[in-house]
Amino acid sequence: MHKKVKVSKGLNIKLKGKAKEQLAQAPRSKMYAVRPTEFYGINPRLMVKPGDHVDVGDPIFYHKYNDRIKFTSPVSGTIEDVVRGERRKILKILIKADEQDRYKKFDIKDPKKASREEILEVLLESGLFPVFKQRPYDVIAKPEDEPKAIFISAYDSAPLGVNYDFILSDRLKDFQAGIDAVKKLTSGKVYLIVDNNSASKLENIEGIEIIKAEGPHPAGNPSVHIEKFEPIGKGDRIWVVNPAHIAQIGSLFNTGKYNPEKVVALAGSMVKDPKYYSVIPGADLTNFLNDKLKEGEARIISGNVLTGSNISEDTFLNFYDNEISVIPLGNKSRFLGWMPFLGENRKSFYNFSLLPGNKELDLDANLFGEERAFVMTEEFDSVIPMDIYPVHLLKAALLGDVEKMESLGILEVAPEDFALVDYISSSKLDAQYIIRKGLDIMQVEMES
Repeated sequence: MHKKVKVSKGLNIKLKGKAKEQLAQAPRSKMYAVRPTEFYGINPRLMVKPGDHVDVGDPIFYHKYNDRIKFTSPVSGTIEDVVRGERRKILKILIKADEQDRYKKFDIKDPKKASREEILEVLLESGLFPVFKQRPYDVIAKPEDEPKAIFISAYDSAPLGVNYDFILSDRLKDFQAGIDAVKKLTSGKVYLIVDNNSASKLENIEGIEIIKAEGPHPAGNPSVHIEKFEPIGKGDRIWVVNPAHIAQIGSLFNTGKYNPEKVVALAGSMVKDPKYYSVIPGADLTNFLNDKLKEGEARIISGNVLTGSNISEDTFLNFYDNEISVIPLGNKSRFLGWMPFLGENRKSFYNFSLLPGNKELDLDANLFGEERAFVMTEEFDSVIPMDIYPVHLLKAALLGDVEKMESLGILEVAPEDFALVDYISSSKLDAQYIIRKGLDIMQVEMES
């Protein structure tokens, strides 16, 4: 029997440029980047140096505070450079790709017969373990922990969200093998979140609990469903993983090779022909995007428009993302631009509800103003479906008040759950950043 969740609070933002369900092969990049900064909370220690040759799946660096967690090469090639920033912080490891990939072979067993430790060891050695994010704190999970449950969301309710049914349509065998492996990591349940308004082939996968969700964004966010079905108690750990990574795990156990290639959506109003492409994470997208974008200044985002990262000046595809969003930069000022009811390009939460149901917008990246006083309103409550008080939680996070943050539910949320707050906020505050810093404080206090 499927579980059903209907979300009433939230906001659907319909943008122009949604990817058509057509698949093309992205050209092979000459240069790839592995960036430790993508893996939040990781302190990297290099295992390679310029001039070394690596195969797909060879380790590049490991986590200083847990050397079992390794990060591996997405391609075979030669280490071109290690780019560092302030205080010699490692920003990226550049790999000059070979013409064809060579793969490191892993000793694997049938996931249905393998033990938890055997599966963990393969995931750690292949570099696939970092796909698991832990709640609380929204950081990479610890292999020594056993999660209370694992949540997989195949319902992307964000603007221009990807269709995981399409992405995984030819990988159901790998997805099933991935589920078989992931089930061994927990004595609890593995939940799969799907869209209640469309039939999904993933519902036929064995060994999972199906949650059929409907409603406005963030109906597809795992936090909404964790709160309802597996609320986080003291000492509990919940793991969250993307369905595309489940298929990669299954491919690893089916073939003995780590194949990082995945399907991503190239979407947004600045894209000439929005559709899906097969691409390897870490690829330099400069040449790939050149003939695919419309004229004009654009903001290139790895991920969706609400939570993705700006890669306009450093166009390497992020490890976790299944989407490249391209929207107008919007660097032009407008008279009385701070007024939410004026102009076609910037829609506030309030006038958004007056638009026709199927109206698609061509929004840009312009903030139309700077940060202002943080005032008490009920606007945030209208887009947060979890049972929390978002304004009070944000203020507690700004103050670094550990007791208040815990009592107000910060352990049950991730920064992505506050993305709509960033969009509708009249104060222009960066709610995701505030929640991220609040979670960091909580982690230090509770694990020290």
